[in-house]
Amino acid sequence: MFVISIPALQRNTAILRGVKEAADCRLVLALKGFACWKTFPYLREDLDGCCASGLWEARLARNHFQKHVLTYSPAYDEAEVAALCEFTQHLDFNSLSQWWRFRDQVLAHPRFRSGELLCGLRINPECSTGATPMYDPCAAGSRLGITAGQLAGADLTGISGLHFHTLCEQNSDALETTLAAVEEKFGHWLRLAQFTYLNMGGGHWITQPFYDRERLVRLVTQTRERYGVEVWLEPGEAVAINSGVLRARVMDVMESAGQRHAILSISATAHMPDVLEMPYRPDVFLVDATLPAAQPAAQPAVCFAGENYHLAGTSGPWLYRLGGPTCLAGDVLGEFAFPRALRVGDTLVFDDMAHYTMVKTTLFNGVKHPSIVLQHADGSLETLREFGYEDFKNRLA
Repeated sequence: MFVISIPALQRNTAILRGVKEAADCRLVLALKGFACWKTFPYLREDLDGCCASGLWEARLARNHFQKHVLTYSPAYDEAEVAALCEFTQHLDFNSLSQWWRFRDQVLAHPRFRSGELLCGLRINPECSTGATPMYDPCAAGSRLGITAGQLAGADLTGISGLHFHTLCEQNSDALETTLAAVEEKFGHWLRLAQFTYLNMGGGHWITQPFYDRERLVRLVTQTRERYGVEVWLEPGEAVAINSGVLRARVMDVMESAGQRHAILSISATAHMPDVLEMPYRPDVFLVDATLPAAQPAAQPAVCFAGENYHLAGTSGPWLYRLGGPTCLAGDVLGEFAFPRALRVGDTLVFDDMAHYTMVKTTLFNGVKHPSIVLQHADGSLETLREFGYEDFKNRLA
């Protein structure tokens, strides 16, 4: 099951609230990273709203977060634009062709005419700062955003904001590099009176202990003052990082050609695909009451009373390749060393599994989907959703 800690989420949003107040900017939750809407009442006070990647996320934000809704998608259709014009506050477009296609429809809408609806364009500063090609929207030939060359000479009547999203799990030094590129290539646009907001997107690791928040505050403040615009930030991971776990059972242990395997009740491809896509190696804990209790710094984000946790290593006599129960040969979470032999029925806890997990899960192979559980401040557990065969069947027809 997925277990999300309300106190851990609120520790994150308290940090984010401090940053936005110090920088005098607006900060929203990116639903593409974390969209467990039953937690929204606990986050709403600290954040300004949500950013959505399309109509369905925008509706979720409107109905359950009930604050600002910012929407950006690589492409919209007519029905989506018509629906979004009724309630979103920002409607950002990915290309000039999309904007020109829907411009008359948007400009004629009463909410646009009254100033309730603002429109922006996503830009591509052509400044890559990340290390993982899959997450680099500034690569040559990227489909995400408009380059300075494409923008030159364009009629931008009706546009009042620019939007970039170039970071992925990065510190504020990467933002500083990006802002220099934005100034060089788009600064003259932002100085025009028609531009009233700049959206700096997400990928800011603001709530990580090592993140330089003072530099972020300085950069945002300088940007506001330089262009006279309102600045928006859209972190998703920073809201939910270190706030949830995925608990699994060992279903089988076996050996093949000298390789020990443990087959688990959860799947990388179905339940935590970023392990394969990013890729990254999660921390894994064995629950065993006979082992000495770990130090608090070596415990998962969500602990249960009376449980002892032991962090798996990278080498040792009890090294296992952890795999999921699907038929995909590559459904593998990595190799982890434990303090003893694994046994059927053992509980393993995968740490930091709130963000980019539940939003990406699938029912591939008809594998049982983990339930979703909240842990409250007093340690009590609230089951939000359990999944069954009907969920699998109804998704397919």
